[in-house]
Amino acid sequence: MPSSDPLPPKESALFRKLMKCYEMKQYKNGLKLAKQILSNPKYTEHGETLAMKGLTLNGLGRREEAYKYVRLGLRNDLRSHVCWHVYGLLQRSDKKYDEAIKCYRNALKWEKDNLQILKDLSLLQIQMRDLEGYKETRHHLFKLRPSQHASWIGFAMSYHLLGDLEMANSILDAFNQSQTSIEPNDYRHSELLLYQNQILVEAGKYQEALEHLIKYENQMVDKLAVQEAMGDLYIKIGQQSKAVPIFEELIDRNPENTLYYSQFFLAKQISDADQKLSAFKKFQETYPRAMCPKRLPLDVATGDAFQTVLDNYLRRGLRKGVPPLFVNVRSLHTQPEKVAVMEKLILQYYENLTRSGHFSREDADKNLPVEPASAVVWTLLFLAQHYDYKRETDKALEYINAAIEHTPTLIELFITKGRIYKHAGDPVEAYMWLDEAQSMDTADRYINSKCAKYMLRANLIKEAEDICGKFTREGVSAMENLNEMQCMWFQTECALAYQRMERWGESLKKCHEVDRHFAEIIEDQFDFHTYCMRKMTMRAYVGLLRLEDVLRRHPFYFKAAKCAIEVYIRLYDKPLKSEETIEEIDTENLPPSELKKLRSKQRKAKKKAELESAQAAQAQIKREQHQKSKQQANQEADPEAPQLDELIPEKLERPDDPLEKAIEFLKPLQQLAKERIETHLLAFELYSRKSKILLMIQSIKRALAIDAGHPQVHSCIVRLIRALPTLTKDLNVAVKTVVDKAVKELIGTKSAQQLNDEFIAKHSSSIMHLYEAARIMYELDAGKQEAAIKLITSYDVAKLKLEDATKIFESLRDGIFGNCEDAVKNYKETCHKHFKYARLFRDNVEETTTEKTTEEGSDAGNHVEKATADL
Repeated sequence: MPSSDPLPPKESALFRKLMKCYEMKQYKNGLKLAKQILSNPKYTEHGETLAMKGLTLNGLGRREEAYKYVRLGLRNDLRSHVCWHVYGLLQRSDKKYDEAIKCYRNALKWEKDNLQILKDLSLLQIQMRDLEGYKETRHHLFKLRPSQHASWIGFAMSYHLLGDLEMANSILDAFNQSQTSIEPNDYRHSELLLYQNQILVEAGKYQEALEHLIKYENQMVDKLAVQEAMGDLYIKIGQQSKAVPIFEELIDRNPENTLYYSQFFLAKQISDADQKLSAFKKFQETYPRAMCPKRLPLDVATGDAFQTVLDNYLRRGLRKGVPPLFVNVRSLHTQPEKVAVMEKLILQYYENLTRSGHFSREDADKNLPVEPASAVVWTLLFLAQHYDYKRETDKALEYINAAIEHTPTLIELFITKGRIYKHAGDPVEAYMWLDEAQSMDTADRYINSKCAKYMLRANLIKEAEDICGKFTREGVSAMENLNEMQCMWFQTECALAYQRMERWGESLKKCHEVDRHFAEIIEDQFDFHTYCMRKMTMRAYVGLLRLEDVLRRHPFYFKAAKCAIEVYIRLYDKPLKSEETIEEIDTENLPPSELKKLRSKQRKAKKKAELESAQAAQAQIKREQHQKSKQQANQEADPEAPQLDELIPEKLERPDDPLEKAIEFLKPLQQLAKERIETHLLAFELYSRKSKILLMIQSIKRALAIDAGHPQVHSCIVRLIRALPTLTKDLNVAVKTVVDKAVKELIGTKSAQQLNDEFIAKHSSSIMHLYEAARIMYELDAGKQEAAIKLITSYDVAKLKLEDATKIFESLRDGIFGNCEDAVKNYKETCHKHFKYARLFRDNVEETTTEKTTEEGSDAGNHVEKATADL
């Protein structure tokens, strides 16, 4: 590369060696070479050498020095493409991609045809999804190197990503015609042809895509993809008869693929249930060991045919002892008539098995062989799961207890019993049974994880960490190791547990850790931009890019983001006092009973603080050692990786601007989870606190488009009406006109009171609608407290779900409706009669707190042993 400030031959040779050392990661040798060049008095200020020295220092992890030398080199030689390129590489190593792109563009001003700079620029452009810029850069590379495969492919893909499928296809066509010799079983050429076929399908040119497949079928290595695409295309162009043998062959290849069966029926043009059942029967005879032909008929069969098919399916599962049998048929519970048939059959099985050892009286009359003894316990398990799904807890417990009494060594029974208690509202009892199940097989990772999850639901975070520690790396705390392994189910459950315990900083730490995992996954795609182009895995590559574009739509991210937003809103509404300004409680004016409680609480808190302090000190030592070894490992693996700020709970729970922090979590949800109404309800909560009236209206409109009948939307509309006088006071005329028009479209000319009265009349049969209306009633007029409380407490508790009853009770208890101790007590008693297993509604058990669950957790093993002995 010609330099704007050339060196003499000797120094020039040293500079070339320096660049070679950097490429070979021989950083120490590179520094020696840079020192030799800079030691010459004539070249102590040589910009390109200084820049390369900085880049080499960055490779050794000395980031501050690196920036110092690179900036100095750039200042000394602003017209050097090398200096700009090096500065871009340094910015890229810090993940500052926008800045790196600017540097590369500056470098190209002085060396517009530099291949390496163009390639680096194209990688950053595709990473940042600057698709127009990517197309221009790939076009430039294509003109410079038209003989290289990657130039053609990158150029075609740039048009594909922009949606110009016609141009992408014509480029690939031209490239294929330029190929003279193709080796047999050439995987890269095969992938290129399949990629071109994918483009034709996306363009809707089904006939052309089919002809393309037939023409190049012999050159395509992935025969399965060819068959699937060909069968699908025959159906799309209306030649179903030609697709039938293809899908018959695919089913023969893999009879467990459900998609093949649906495509087969489309090809055969079968829509009648009887014909489908007949076809499934033939498949069952052909593939007797396959599960799909036995399970899929349950979805299409009705009436007597359904009973026959279900009877055969259940008998086989209970006879063989298939643990996920209920899970396989759980989806049928959406159809009441099928549930009734299922319940009738399974009760008959149990009755006949206990009487004669057969599934039916007919089998007993025919003197058929007796069913295995295990069939009884699997039938009991199925019954317990069935009644649990229907939330008939008493019956579910009756059957699961009978099953445990019959076979006390079957782990699935203890897991199911724990699940029944979880659904009944007792997370502590639930985790105890899962702990018992885990103790029966300590080598089973699934049971271990389930047990940890149930512990987290009971707010037993330390115990859950210890349980997970059985499968994490030794010498490292389980929490650290789970974070390294991106174990997001554990972290989201931890965040929610900390939120319930009001340990806001710890909760936010877990949410930010999950957010960082998603950021890391997005960063990791950078490694595939060059790899996929080189290996020609274009279909997988385009799939990866499209996945990364919607990555934060994943439920793990949604759960963590929702938790973080709720916590930040809580910290905005009730900010925590700084540790220095916490006021001392006035103990002099407290009554003796309250003073005694306070002293007891302070003693317990002091003892707990001392214990936690000792544990924290030990954990800190371990963490520092682990962090040190981790940093060393990271520097060896990737010395250019930027160091992230440490997440300290105490700082996180005292943010400078909690709403701005919450909006950082909200923005990805607004882009990628806009189909979920919770996103827009959370957005309204944030924007109402920021007094952003237009954004408040926007959130309400988006929520209405998803579910106009959602109870919380009504609450948002009324809150908007109440806030209008304050929010519109200082608006300019244009904005006020827009707001007035939008509000008129939403509510017309009705007042908040009128809207609420109409809402109550319209939704008198829905408790959650009445709950929101009662809240509004109390907010509009505090004198109507009694009427608001009566509106929700008079609703028949027998018609409520446990979740709804819990929400209403917690609202009454937490003072949402003002001081109403009698109403809280009465509602608790009413709920306890219906939800008698729910821990929240028991008089002798307070709501699970950290201290209480810890004490109970220590006695969990004894409790379960006693319960098992009683059985």
